[in-house]
Amino acid sequence: MCKQMAVSRAGYYKWLHHEPSLEEAENEQIAVWIKEYNETYKSTLGYRRMCNYINRDKGKFYSKGRIHRIMQILGIKSVIRKKKKTYRRSTAETTAENVLHRDFEATRPNERWGTDVTEFKVPMSSKKVYLSAIIDLYDKSIVSYVLSNHNDNKLVFDTYNLALVANPEAAPLFHSERGYQYTSSIFRQKLREQGMIQSMSRARCCIDNGPIEGIWGIIKSEMYYISDFNTENDLREAIREYIDYYNNGRYQERYDNLTPMEVRNAAMQLEHPKQYPIPINKRIENYKAKLAAKQQSA
Repeated sequence: MCKQMAVSRAGYYKWLHHEPSLEEAENEQIAVWIKEYNETYKSTLGYRRMCNYINRDKGKFYSKGRIHRIMQILGIKSVIRKKKKTYRRSTAETTAENVLHRDFEATRPNERWGTDVTEFKVPMSSKKVYLSAIIDLYDKSIVSYVLSNHNDNKLVFDTYNLALVANPEAAPLFHSERGYQYTSSIFRQKLREQGMIQSMSRARCCIDNGPIEGIWGIIKSEMYYISDFNTENDLREAIREYIDYYNNGRYQERYDNLTPMEVRNAAMQLEHPKQYPIPINKRIENYKAKLAAKQQSA
């Protein structure tokens, strides 16, 4: 065997009787955990989130570089997201100003909400399932959601009503894109009655509604694109299960490895909730600089 493998006999016996060091033994345990998490979460964890999950669940403090190296050795990596579709212009009844201006930070729950509708195609069918959701920009939790076969006013209105059932006193800045449901006079009246200020993305500027667009990408890359569904009911149940996992089981590094609902529930008990600054995004910073210069010149 040594001759066929071009390995010396001495080298083989040295390897055979080698006692692994503490670091090597620990790396072997890390490799076992990585394989388990990779299987459990269907290859959706990159090395950063893999590190966050292992550190929180196992009470460890491993570096991202160490986890990355072991994942590379194992040939494990996260799935890659598909390219997003381009924004399609809609005919608006009455649009609102972009009050949010990509300022996605909130200091407390129910200060700023974002909303949108996305679609899922039912496999082996011409049917579609539409998901409407409202998120809170403070904790990135999904405040309410509704599934329907029709992308209509009822879908959006039901989502809004459910959000108010859970948060009856909320009067946040309400940001959306320019879909006809959000520009309708009926919906605008609902916002005014609740004391909300309406804000809308500019046409063909998906980044203006970046937080919820990001959540759509997460749901589709971590669940929809990598799963098989036999029926529409299977798809609907998978979406419900994933949203529950997103709110209550998906750790987020920005929030100190807490889930969105852990952050939200803790903040609701405090007069001055903990702040979680958004990491610097050059694209957004450049936008804000141009906006400030435009406002000064005006």
